Amino acid sequence: MKSIPHNQTPSRRRFPVPKTPAIGLALFLLAMCIGIQFVTGLPFGKGGSREFNRFVSEVFLEEAAANTMNLHFTVSDPAAVGITDYKPTLGDFSKKARKNSVRSTKELRRKLDGFSYRALSSDEKLVYDVLSDYLSRQAKLNEFALYDEVLTPSGGVTSQLPILLAEYPFRTRQDIEDYLSLLSQMDTYFSQILEFEQEKADAGLFMSDSSCAKIIESCEVFVLHPDDNFLLTTFDNRLSAVGGLSESDMEDYKARNRQAMADHVIPAYRTMITGLTGLMGCGRNSWGLCNYDRGKEYYAALVAYYTGCSDTVEELAAQIEEKRASDLAVCTNLLTKTPELLNKSDSAALDFADETAMVEHLETAMLADFPKAPDSRWEVVHVDPSLSDYLAPAFYITAPIDNYLTNKIYINNVREDDSLYLFTTLAHEGFPGHLYQTVASYDYGMNPLHTMLNYPGFTEGWATYVEMQSYYYAGLDEDLASLMQHNQAAMLSLYATSDIGIHYLGWEKADMIKFWESYGISSEETVDAITRLILEEPGNYLKYYVGYMKFCQLRAACEEKQKDRFDPVDFHEQILRIGPAPFALLEKKLLK
Repeated sequence: MKSIPHNQTPSRRRFPVPKTPAIGLALFLLAMCIGIQFVTGLPFGKGGSREFNRFVSEVFLEEAAANTMNLHFTVSDPAAVGITDYKPTLGDFSKKARKNSVRSTKELRRKLDGFSYRALSSDEKLVYDVLSDYLSRQAKLNEFALYDEVLTPSGGVTSQLPILLAEYPFRTRQDIEDYLSLLSQMDTYFSQILEFEQEKADAGLFMSDSSCAKIIESCEVFVLHPDDNFLLTTFDNRLSAVGGLSESDMEDYKARNRQAMADHVIPAYRTMITGLTGLMGCGRNSWGLCNYDRGKEYYAALVAYYTGCSDTVEELAAQIEEKRASDLAVCTNLLTKTPELLNKSDSAALDFADETAMVEHLETAMLADFPKAPDSRWEVVHVDPSLSDYLAPAFYITAPIDNYLTNKIYINNVREDDSLYLFTTLAHEGFPGHLYQTVASYDYGMNPLHTMLNYPGFTEGWATYVEMQSYYYAGLDEDLASLMQHNQAAMLSLYATSDIGIHYLGWEKADMIKFWESYGISSEETVDAITRLILEEPGNYLKYYVGYMKFCQLRAACEEKQKDRFDPVDFHEQILRIGPAPFALLEKKLLK
């Protein structure tokens, strides 16, 4: 049902925002079908259509079991939901499997259309609507299968898979066995990806040499010290979490892990290096997607999938520009009234003992605007030093649906960010961000299948929306908080406009320099760095900014309709009860 190999990529902020303020002052998976049981242990639906509930349950179980990485991060106890006989697999990325995945999407659409919508309960209609929308967006992307890119310098398989493996929790002996089995498949899996890249090259759709060189370089770094790889260190550290292991057991597992690394993982990366080196020079386009045949059409489909919006790219571009102008007007008015705010913004610092104190404060401060979080356990964890060079400043990996009340927020100490940046980052990842949104929606009874449908515009948009709100929880002067929040929003909008400019409107380097100079960013080096990120991951920044913008628009519409009756706690609760969904559906539900 999904075209990207793994949907458990850690959530993270990826905006390399220049220090200069932007104010006018310089200012998933390829399914591998297996036998499954129908179970009722999870809340697939109440009342309504028995056949629809069975259908939803079966789709969830097939998707969950089709890829062991996703299964492990989605469900902590597979047997409890009826998945008892599965073969550990990274998935199948062969050409045949990719074609089968497209057929599977069409067949799922046919089955869904066979149900009587009027006969469904309100909860079932929500699942139907979200699944129907998701299949439509996926079907459109399927028209551009070879335009997809599973290898990117920072967010692709070669960079993300090791991180997921390093964070793969060991709860039981079976988890360890599954993990070792996954390692043994990496050489085959990477060979399938290389076959896909050859298909892209044959079709004139291979990546640029600069992107290819970066991926090769990161693979070379990974294999540089095979006997001291972080997957060896993190494996040994995680064994202690499994009860009942003797010293002999642990030594045996460590030996098997070292063997799997030597026989399969390191060779997989060396094969990738050789394969990509052989494909260097095959790329015919080193700039935006619009320079490919049907590239604009593909970008529009990608943006629709990433954002969960029904707007055209042109409409989104106009909305982004309008929102930026509004944010900059607020900044201008604040600085006109109180010019000294500019100096204060450069030195704003918070007085918290540590990251845990920040999260505790956020969990309480947010109650003025958000429902109380479910009673859950969370902790702030500092990532293993061996992983620090590979990870974002902070991230949250979605909790399993059957054990969502135990969570971790990961902090990477490799960066020494100021306290306000760390505070807003923890809001993005923790409360009221990803962690809160996940556990709250689960606690409200979101259907398990719904949890697997990827709506990054909702999830990253929500996290960015509450990140902006967190400036007002930081203990800053209200005007200073407003200045910094609106300035940050305006800055992020520049990335979104640049993304559309490069990949849809045909902007070249001169256009990027002119655009950023108009907002006070004149460093060619900075603009080149931003350009590289946008070229490497088309549409990525729209997940964050467009999602944020749509939540702002939705709130404004609700405030306009409800006037004095508007309650932010109720507004946010309604969103959390619906869960990740297209914005048109959120508007329909909240503005009815």
